[in-house]
Amino acid sequence: MKVVISRKGFDSQYGGVPSAILPDGRLIPFPIPLRNDPTAYGEVSVNSVAIGKLVEDLTNGKIRQKYRCHLDPDIDRGSLPRLTGWRPSFGQIDAAQGHLQNQGVAEGDLFLFFGWFRRIEKTSSAWRYVRDSPGIHVLYGWLRIGKIIRLGQHEHPIPIKAFARHPHLHGHNRPSNTLYTASDRLGIAGIDASGAGLFTAITDNLILTDQSETNPRRNRSVWRLPAFMHPEKGSTLTYHCSARWQKGHDYCFLRSTGKGQEFVLNAEPADLTKWIVRLFQR
Repeated sequence: MKVVISRKGFDSQYGGVPSAILPDGRLIPFPIPLRNDPTAYGEVSVNSVAIGKLVEDLTNGKIRQKYRCHLDPDIDRGSLPRLTGWRPSFGQIDAAQGHLQNQGVAEGDLFLFFGWFRRIEKTSSAWRYVRDSPGIHVLYGWLRIGKIIRLGQHEHPIPIKAFARHPHLHGHNRPSNTLYTASDRLGIAGIDASGAGLFTAITDNLILTDQSETNPRRNRSVWRLPAFMHPEKGSTLTYHCSARWQKGHDYCFLRSTGKGQEFVLNAEPADLTKWIVRLFQR
C-alpha cells in the first residue's frame, strides 16, 4: 500500500489565509476559490459547519459567500445535498496526476489530505484568528481508493449523474482528468471507519508541523514525523531529497517543500499501518 500525503485547501496563493480550527477543535478545511466551479461557499458545510460566513470573515470580505469554490476532495457527505449513488471522491489533472500515475498509485492506496490551519475565535460580530496562534500543517482527511476513473478518456463506470456537482465534471476537459472514488470501508488494521472522511477534531497525531523548541520560529513547513519515514530507514517520500531530512531521537524532521501537491510515501507496510492506526486514535 502506498500513502499519498496530499496538499489541499487554502494556501498563501489560493485563499491567502489558513483554514480554521474551531474553539472546540473541529477542523474546517476551506476549498480554494475557482470561478467556474458549480458550488458557492454559501452552499457548503464542513464538519457540520456552514463555511460561507467563516470564509468571508477570515478573508476580511475578499472572498464572499456567493463566490464559487473548488470542493475537492469532496469527502464529507454532509457538505451538500447528495444524489443516490454518490460517494466520496477526489479529482486530479495535469502534472500532479501524471506524478500519481508515474508512481503507480492504484486502487487500495490511501490519500491523506493536509492543509494550512490556524485557531479561530468568535467576537460579537465576526470570526477572527486567535492572536499569536501559529499557522500549522495538519492532516484533516483521508480517502482509500476504491476506483480510478479516467474522465479525460471518457471512462464512466459509475452513475456519473450522482457526481454532477463534482468540479472535475465541470471545465476540466483534459486527457489527464481523473477521479478517485472511495472504497466502502477503510479496511486497515481493523479501524472502524468509512473509506473516506474528515478527521472530526485536531489531535497531536494529526499535526505535521514540529511544535517543539527545535522549530523556534514555528515554521509550518518544518515537520516532525515518525522515525521510520527517514530515508535511512529505506522509506521514500517523493519531492523530498535526503538533504531535507534530519534524524531525531524518536522522530525525524523534514523541511517540506513548498511546491507539489501529491507526495507519495513508500515504506514498510507494518510501519505505515502503525502510523495510520495512530492517526485514527482520538
